[in-house]
Amino acid sequence: MARVRLSGLHKHYGALHAVRGIDLDIPEGEFTVIVGPSGCGKSTLLRTVAGLEEADEGAIEIDGEVVNDLAPRDRNIAMVFQNYALYPYMTVFENIAFGLRARKFPKPEINKRVQEAAELLDITEQLVRYPRQLSGGQRQRVAIGRAIVRDARLFLFDEPLSNLDAQLREEMRAEIKRLHQDLGKTMIYVTHDQVEAMTLADRIVLLRDGLIEQQGAPLDLFERPETRFVAGFLGSPTMNFVPATLEASDGGLAVRFAEGTTLPLPPTRAQAVRSRAGSAVTLGVRAEHMSRANDAGTREGLAPLNVTIDLVQPTGSRTYATFNLADTAVSAELQAHDVRGPGEKMALLVDMNRIVLLDPETDRVL
Repeated sequence: MARVRLSGLHKHYGALHAVRGIDLDIPEGEFTVIVGPSGCGKSTLLRTVAGLEEADEGAIEIDGEVVNDLAPRDRNIAMVFQNYALYPYMTVFENIAFGLRARKFPKPEINKRVQEAAELLDITEQLVRYPRQLSGGQRQRVAIGRAIVRDARLFLFDEPLSNLDAQLREEMRAEIKRLHQDLGKTMIYVTHDQVEAMTLADRIVLLRDGLIEQQGAPLDLFERPETRFVAGFLGSPTMNFVPATLEASDGGLAVRFAEGTTLPLPPTRAQAVRSRAGSAVTLGVRAEHMSRANDAGTREGLAPLNVTIDLVQPTGSRTYATFNLADTAVSAELQAHDVRGPGEKMALLVDMNRIVLLDPETDRVL
């Protein structure tokens, strides 16, 4: 296992400032997922840790050793790429063994390590085959097997599942999660897929424009985002954002929308934003935090909202119903048979304990 520390890390490509002063400390054995939209600098950051890119400023420490000037092969890092990077003319066994043979490992040790990796990844029967004879998921297992046999102190994954279909991605996520549990190695995983980030990570590091927007345990970011960007990036479907105003109401505070609809805040939420009474805000609410009125019970903090459904999207056990609120399309996640079709008038309940309120000028959570 390895501890990784990045201090003031910068990387430029001409005028493009891809990584802009990253400070990050990754403890031994942690599974850290670096996530963000395309172009945010996540792959550049990973490749810089691996030594495939040279940092322009800052330090990369692994187990207390600054490795900026070490070649990739001397950092004792194993990397799994998006495109598998397998040799097509070699068998699976030869692909997995390639790095060990290059390092002059004894043949019995090579055989032992390859067999152990193949058993761990359930590809023993594929050892005599060639990459062209394998499915995408099997090829990715081979690429991971080649990393495992090196017994590296640090594993890096650069969007390894992006070439797989949805079902294979789900299967391989489980394999990689299980692999981390079995090996206990420090792993840094890069993806643009927030579902991968939420399911795999001990900690998520969310990048935006080369900077860390927020980091923490997956549920911390999901339930306590600090900015609109974080709130909107994590979660599927994305969080609904509706312009509104905070106003005094019956001794408390309510969120008021342009057409006059109001949603009262629970006392604890109202107390936290009382100084903002009369100010414009943005209400953020997730689809799953709304429910049909007769299904939700009488828990404190549930605010009634009468809507007319514009669009219905069934997904099996759940249905997404879209309606208009303050000239904004809002999606609610309901039970499969809650909605008959477009045009239906419904009474919903909004869980005001789970909403976020944002300053529309700074996009920061209040």
